[in-house]
Amino acid sequence: MTDLAELGQAVRQRRTELGLSREQLASAAGVSRARIEALENARAVEMGFQNLMQILNALGLDLRLTELNRQRPTLEDLQKENTRK
Repeated sequence: MTDLAELGQAVRQRRTELGLSREQLASAAGVSRARIEALENARAVEMGFQNLMQILNALGLDLRLTELNRQRPTLEDLQKENTRK
């Protein structure tokens, strides 16, 4: 993930996979429905780390830091390349 827009897409995808409404996710995460909507629609200018982690954790997701690998493509890079062909 490179930005909040991509993170928002992942949140929406996971939320729908779990069959949750925005209201249900907001309640589980302890944030407003408007915050969930803004994140999913790439309108969240500032999210705040704690709010982001509450949303991810409510979805059973985690945020991990890894060393940047500039030499090899990631799985996401390869998947994007395959969809372009």
